[in-house]
Amino acid sequence: MATFVLLLEYVGSMEEIDALIPAHIAFLEKHYASGVFLLSGRQEPRTGGVILARASSRDAIEAIAMDDPFAIAGAARYRVVEFLPTRAAQSLSFLTA
Repeated sequence: MATFVLLLEYVGSMEEIDALIPAHIAFLEKHYASGVFLLSGRQEPRTGGVILARASSRDAIEAIAMDDPFAIAGAARYRVVEFLPTRAAQSLSFLTA
């Protein structure tokens, strides 16, 4: 399993983002249920969001990101950062395995 930080940058209007929130939440819930998403939230100031995820490959996580209603509508773009966790708090030690 590879670990990723997904950085979302809003490029649409806030009205467009707000209208897509329910569909985006359903997208998040689907990938939390599958175990891919581990942590998520919006950036402050509200310019986008951040998702911590684990997936089998970069291709797999990029395909998931492109399925986000924000991305489909062109309201946000993703930057995918893969990293190799080498240290973690005890409660997150599973990420270094």
